[in-house]
Amino acid sequence: MKKLFLYTAGFIAALFALVLLAPVAGLLVSGLLLAAGLHYYTESKSTFGKVMSLVLALAGLISALSNIPGFIGLVAIGILYYIYKSRKNEKVEIFAAQPKEEDPFTNFEREWAKLNN
Repeated sequence: MKKLFLYTAGFIAALFALVLLAPVAGLLVSGLLLAAGLHYYTESKSTFGKVMSLVLALAGLISALSNIPGFIGLVAIGILYYIYKSRKNEKVEIFAAQPKEEDPFTNFEREWAKLNN
């Protein structure tokens, strides 16, 4: 019964993802406008350049926020990904744990202790 539910939910999510593919592409373009505006804002030296890049970023932000079907399409794609991973019995990690980096000071203390012996 669980597999039937997963396949049905996957089919419905796939239909939503296919239907909402154009709004997701529009959301991508809006995100690119926002990213370009922010990039050129940080790189610009003149006030006019900063104002124009902020206008570009604001246009991308407003376009992205008003694109609700694009967000629904992203949710459908996320559900498809989750169903695909759960079908293969793989653990789905949304926020993967970052590997711990060694503290350089503890490494220094260890090496200093070796030198003193």
